[in-house]
Amino acid sequence: MIYLELFCTFLVIGLFTFGGGYSMVALIQDAVVQRHGWMSAQEFTDMLALSQMTPGPIGINTATYAGYTAVAATGAGEAASVAGALVASVAVVLLPVALLLAVCRWMERHRENPRLATALRLLRLTVVGLVAAAALSLLTAESFGLPGWNRQFVYSVAIFAAVFVAAWRYRVSPALLIVLAGAAGWIVYG
Repeated sequence: MIYLELFCTFLVIGLFTFGGGYSMVALIQDAVVQRHGWMSAQEFTDMLALSQMTPGPIGINTATYAGYTAVAATGAGEAASVAGALVASVAVVLLPVALLLAVCRWMERHRENPRLATALRLLRLTVVGLVAAAALSLLTAESFGLPGWNRQFVYSVAIFAAVFVAAWRYRVSPALLIVLAGAAGWIVYG
């Protein structure tokens, strides 16, 4: 039963998420933390950090980890948990890949249509909103500490601001920012 729940949950997430893995984060968090209770908010935050540091798309990495954790939480063994990771990973990409292939064929036939160009511009705006919503959903006590002038909150906001400015203004490599932010976190909290 857990496999069917995982498959249906991540199939829907994959189908209704536009803009890549970061836009999936809010939907995955809602599904695995609030709706199903497969993990706590702290576990989700930790999983998200690991998903960002491991190679591959964040949406698939997050789905893989969530599938593994959901099955492991039932008391199932290692092999069953790996199967849960596989089910969630396949489900999150199944429909998007099928739709992508169909849309690519359609767009190839209609590439000169001005309405298509307008629709694509509107989709870009939607993606920006989804990514912003995902970013805002991560502003939690688990990520930053409780708001106020306590040490964890101030350092978390300072690291966040430094990474944001370095990425946006100076175009510093995301890989380097992950290493530097991890080192700063280790020094501050280590």
